[in-house]
Amino acid sequence: MKNIKRVKTKKIKTEVGTSYGKFDVVLEREPDMGGYLVSVPKRADVISWGKNLSHAKLMAKDAIECSVIGDVIVAAQKANAITIGPRKQKVNTWA
Repeated sequence: MKNIKRVKTKKIKTEVGTSYGKFDVVLEREPDMGGYLVSVPKRADVISWGKNLSHAKLMAKDAIECSVIGDVIVAAQKANAITIGPRKQKVNTWA
């Protein structure tokens, strides 16, 4: 088996402003793909990636906002405030 070289990456802790407030994010250099991996400690379901620091922060903002909106929709469904059923969509068929 070949030796696997482990690369230590420096974690950058910063804050991202969203429509729902500010969130702490962790940016970590991604050695294989390049860019930065983004995680949000207070929202375990949020992981994203950006090609540079500013892009990573923008992607984090978008991912956090999508996560919060998803939580709101689930809470509204549980409270029977909204009903989401199957979409009726036209299916194109080619013979």
